[in-house]
Amino acid sequence: MPDRLGGRMSGGEQQMLTVARTLMGNPRLVLLDEPSEGVAPLIVEQMARMISELKNHGLSVLLSEQNLPFAAAVSDRVYVLEKGQVRFEGSMEQLAGDEDVRRQYLTI
Repeated sequence: MPDRLGGRMSGGEQQMLTVARTLMGNPRLVLLDEPSEGVAPLIVEQMARMISELKNHGLSVLLSEQNLPFAAAVSDRVYVLEKGQVRFEGSMEQLAGDEDVRRQYLTI
């Protein structure tokens, strides 16, 4: 609803509003810190399509995300961090093929 104040939106709606407000400034680089957190799965899919489209138009995106399927859908390069140290860097395809890294750093 256009007349609803931002403070009365759900967490997912607030997350989407934050991304939309950021894009209004026509940035060249956007840092997205866990944009899928608290957002309904259907909206996460739409967000992935939007991010891919923005990348196709030249926008650079630095994504910090724990939702691996979402990150895989939009990422070209991957950096796995643990306690401030880079434990893996490579393409999403390389990460998908490295079972040891996935098991050691990306599973519960």
